[in-house]
Amino acid sequence: MSEILLSARRFRVERRVVDVPGRGPVSREVVVHPGAVLILPVLSDREVVMIHNYRFAVDRELLELPAGTLEPPEPPEACAARELEEEAGYVAGRIERLCSFYTTPGFTDELMHVFTAHDLRRTAQRLEGGEQIRVEVMPLSEALAATLDGRIVDAKTIAALHLYKARHGVPA
Repeated sequence: MSEILLSARRFRVERRVVDVPGRGPVSREVVVHPGAVLILPVLSDREVVMIHNYRFAVDRELLELPAGTLEPPEPPEACAARELEEEAGYVAGRIERLCSFYTTPGFTDELMHVFTAHDLRRTAQRLEGGEQIRVEVMPLSEALAATLDGRIVDAKTIAALHLYKARHGVPA
């Protein structure tokens, strides 16, 4: 059983009653999300495209990788291509799946699909209203260092950069 507590543009909040063995019915609030994508734009084996994105929830600009919410029934690969162009101003000749993970399964069902983008061609950003995004081309080694020294505090960006490093044998 579920009850919708809030419907917003990109998600809804439901109260769900689930039967927990040994405890009986338990009520939990869940953020129901259509899913999202994260893109690691790879310019070369040494450079990646990062963005400085003002995040209202934390009231600060974060250094992160481009990302965005799926617009159902949009496939994740199409969303990745769209968000890469909108936020970073690049079109990819090739997009490859890196992984998928749940962002915070303690309270949301949001599934993040992570892609790498290659054979990039510069174009114009197409920011949505309210987005404040600056693009920065950065050495991959510098982006990885920024995850360790606190300049990058965005969890999805940290995870994607280190998974890419591990899978592709990128030196530190």
